[in-house]
Amino acid sequence: MANKFKLVRNSNRESQRFRIVVFVIGCFLVSMTFIVVSQPQSIPFPILGSKPSVHVAPSTPKAEDTGHSQRLGEISGQDNATEHSKQEMESNNEIQEKIIEGDDLRAHQDEVGGEINSAQKETLRTTDKLESNNSMQEISTKSDESNSHGGELHRKFTLPTISNYTINDSLQVENASNAEQLGKENETTTCDPNSGECDKDGEAGPQGDPNPAIADPTQEQNTSNSKQLGVGGQNMMNSEKKPLCDFSHYRVDRCELEGDIRIHRNPSSVISVESTERSSESYRIRPYPRKGDKIALSRVTEVMVKSSKDGPQCSINHNVPALVFSVGGYTGNLFHDFTDVMIPIFLTASEFNGEVQFVITETRPWWMKKYLTVFQKLSRYEIIDFDNDDRVHCFKHVAVGLRAQMEFTIDPAQDPNGYTMVDFARFMRSVYSLERDAVTRIEEHPHRKPRLTIISRQRTRKFTNVPEIVRMAQDLGYEVVVEEAGVSTNVAQFARNINSCDVLMGVHGAGLTNLVFLPMNATIIQIVPWGGLEGIAMFDFGHGAKAMKLNYVQYSISVEESTLTEIYPRNHPVFKNPTSFHKQGWVLLRGTFMDKQNVKLDVNRFRDVLWKALEHMMQ
Repeated sequence: MANKFKLVRNSNRESQRFRIVVFVIGCFLVSMTFIVVSQPQSIPFPILGSKPSVHVAPSTPKAEDTGHSQRLGEISGQDNATEHSKQEMESNNEIQEKIIEGDDLRAHQDEVGGEINSAQKETLRTTDKLESNNSMQEISTKSDESNSHGGELHRKFTLPTISNYTINDSLQVENASNAEQLGKENETTTCDPNSGECDKDGEAGPQGDPNPAIADPTQEQNTSNSKQLGVGGQNMMNSEKKPLCDFSHYRVDRCELEGDIRIHRNPSSVISVESTERSSESYRIRPYPRKGDKIALSRVTEVMVKSSKDGPQCSINHNVPALVFSVGGYTGNLFHDFTDVMIPIFLTASEFNGEVQFVITETRPWWMKKYLTVFQKLSRYEIIDFDNDDRVHCFKHVAVGLRAQMEFTIDPAQDPNGYTMVDFARFMRSVYSLERDAVTRIEEHPHRKPRLTIISRQRTRKFTNVPEIVRMAQDLGYEVVVEEAGVSTNVAQFARNINSCDVLMGVHGAGLTNLVFLPMNATIIQIVPWGGLEGIAMFDFGHGAKAMKLNYVQYSISVEESTLTEIYPRNHPVFKNPTSFHKQGWVLLRGTFMDKQNVKLDVNRFRDVLWKALEHMMQ
């Protein structure tokens, strides 16, 4: 019996000892768990026999700039950063690298229109996952505001990169959708709303190949070069190593080069002399804003833009940036002079305040003399004739190609400097020292008659009853001037005449380009010939006129006002179904409604239009 009690007592002691051990171990585990959750940086890894594995991403240019700023003392507190902050910064760098990698893959896929391999797809999936967790990273970043300034500085650089990726990605989708829509429109219309070709009289026509970047064999070489640069790889992390040229714009290809840049005409080349760190790049572009227009670009010198370890020896060194572009293509026609050269060069060169060197191909003495005043307003330096100058010109900054947008207009949202057509019109008035900036009310000058200028044409689409129109306008109280704008017209004198008028009118054609010299609040009346040409008329001149703060009036003639009635019977499709000609191509459309048609204006019907123009001057 005693032995049984002793056995039970020993058993109870063993059970009590076991419970104590379990309690101690449990307390230890709870304590360690609390330490791991609350302060992971304080875990004694050497004691546990393991160390954390930290993957350090290559530093980006922004991160390098950050370090430089800190060394200059612009951001203080770097020495007080904790190990946890450093690890977080390194982790964020990895995230940033993967996002850029995925973004470049998408851009590359859009450019070549091809497939991507499984590894690239996996990278894209990773990028999408990182993008979807963007909000979680922002919350995590806010919780670290009490960390050192070093962590705060890195947050300022990292998070915008993630946000910008999301925006750029959506823009790529939108642009792709727009491109697809434009392709559909080109099948049934004669005018590309983004980059329509304009013929020699200034009318918009079909642009040609809607996607020349893919059809052009040089583009395949360009995309191959992009692969060599490491699209989706670490080489693209450094902004200094981005591709020399950008082919993404719908109207013009442009290249930007920094460093040791050498320009030589034989062959026509712009060479970036660099070390072996950059893979060799080579592009061929025609620096004229008619992308995809084979007719226009056939008249433009092809320029080779490349990087190389060596180049021709410099003949002359320049201390200002250079702009390389062509004045070939369709220039010589007033409309194209402005929409293809004057507006693009204003957009590109104005920011330099005269400190820029023009390097121009296809220079023609008579044309250069005609617009020399414009070039001299934008550059203080003598123009370099790229085609005939044998010297090797060396620069530190070169741009090949001009900025350009839609026909004869400027969208400030697309321009990095926010320029508008009002700015361009003001610039043109300053070029020719025009006196009037805006139209004043009639009441302010009771002894002065409002001035009407009629743009007269001598070939097609001309007024056949000009004297009748003049008498009717004079009866309304106008002082009437009839002007004709030709190739040999003195631009300065013509600009002064146009600037002096309050109302400008003319049939759709290049002569209406002179509206750039009108004062603000003046009225421009565009007479649209018969044939369903209202969209083309608005596209070529209407949008630009409105953007210049002009009162724009579009007057479509009736069948009775068209001389086509003298050629075709009244039951002909020309009158019954004019829009059917739009589907049969630009050549037929132009030959029917533009080359064969003149206008006999119904002065009784048109009287109301001129009266409304007077009302604009009374408001």
